[in-house]
Amino acid sequence: MRFFVQSTPAPKPKTKNIFIISVATAGIFVVLAVAQLFTYEKFPAFLAEVWGNEETIKTHLSAALIVIVEVAAIPFLLSMRLSPAMRLVSMTSGWLVAAVWLVGSLQGNILGVANSALLGATIPLVQGWWSVFFSLALGVLVAWSSWGMWPSHNESKKVVK
Repeated sequence: MRFFVQSTPAPKPKTKNIFIISVATAGIFVVLAVAQLFTYEKFPAFLAEVWGNEETIKTHLSAALIVIVEVAAIPFLLSMRLSPAMRLVSMTSGWLVAAVWLVGSLQGNILGVANSALLGATIPLVQGWWSVFFSLALGVLVAWSSWGMWPSHNESKKVVK
């Protein structure tokens, strides 16, 4: 059970660039989360517009979950001391953020929506194929960071005789 509760230091990055890439990715997540939270009361309406449906409890819950998952991805990217289980959750949160914004930007482009909702209502960004490429680039950064700091247990296993 110590696997779940004991915090451990982050694994050493595989290359020198990984830490810089992961900090830059964490910075992007912080900018996204802060911008979305700054005008949070309008964020569900923007999401409803991007997803092509009405503002319901589902869009309010989705708006909250998007911000929570963006913030949850930051500890892994900053190489904080975490339990192995939380490190895995944090890494998976980064993948989820990239996937949600990729699907949202693709759907927004297909529906011809005016706003991309990446920065919420704080800074309205025009929807375009740039948002798809931005989401793809975000996914590449998250994958690169995950590869470079994979949360594996590196201790040698003792053989019991």
